[in-house]
Amino acid sequence: MVKAVGGKLLEYTGKVQPQLGERGANGQLLYPYLPNPELVEAVNLAIYLERPLLLKGEPGCGKTQLASAVAYELGLNLEAWYIKSTSRGRDGLYNYDAVGRLRDAQLAASNRLTAEQIQRIDDPTTYVRWGPLGRAFQQDNRTVVLIDEIDKADIDFPNDLLLELDERRFIVEETGQEIKAKAAPIVLITSNDEKDLPDAFLRRCLFHYVEFPSRERLIEIINALFPASPQALVYKAIVRFFLLREEMRKDKGEAGKKVSTSELIDWFRVLSRYPQDEALAKLDGKIPYAGVLLKSWDDHIRYLRQSRGSE
Repeated sequence: MVKAVGGKLLEYTGKVQPQLGERGANGQLLYPYLPNPELVEAVNLAIYLERPLLLKGEPGCGKTQLASAVAYELGLNLEAWYIKSTSRGRDGLYNYDAVGRLRDAQLAASNRLTAEQIQRIDDPTTYVRWGPLGRAFQQDNRTVVLIDEIDKADIDFPNDLLLELDERRFIVEETGQEIKAKAAPIVLITSNDEKDLPDAFLRRCLFHYVEFPSRERLIEIINALFPASPQALVYKAIVRFFLLREEMRKDKGEAGKKVSTSELIDWFRVLSRYPQDEALAKLDGKIPYAGVLLKSWDDHIRYLRQSRGSE
């Protein structure tokens, strides 16, 4: 599925990966991302239809990292908007520095500004601070926009973005300036399902549930991230990880917190610090470095006790 934009065909394949140690435009480390075919198809549908893609799935299953992977493969800029409980819809578009303008006005009244500075504060656009969507709308090329964990915000937050996501335009109230998107951004929205999202918002999105990777896919992920690791260690760590995950699923049900992909990666990074024989021996006993995997005292008591009982 492709979409022509400026003569360039955009299609995400999931096969273009950064090299180990490669860094992004902001200096952050980039990591390989291995999507399944269903997720690749969902991304390309969102690109083609120019609709936001709403991603749900277990915490730690890779929803957030997808945006970086799409931007990397397509050679597009990435704008990330990490939602907090206090976030407002307008924060993603722009903020107006009214306090800064008042301060400058007081300085001007006391003759503490130059003529050039006074001319600058007479321009109301001086105090507009663009948010991730506001910057993306003004780019000549399409931008990947990540709206991460939208369910953290107030229930009205998604409704405040309906017009902006649907018509891709907004007005800066303080200046009257209308901003229209030069190129439709590729919007990826993640949710951990902590709150229900409004029907009107869902109607404007495509939806995809990010399934937890299979054992074979997890082995591919670990091999991509740690290419020099012995296969015996990779296999044994994955087996141990899945045993723990299955025990947690039986105890807590499908909705309970279970160990995730991101925790597995951290855990394997710790294991790989040791010589192969020593790391393999650690996996024969109780769960090594359990604090990386188990995030509550109840889990420590339950699963470490079971591990000791199985020795």
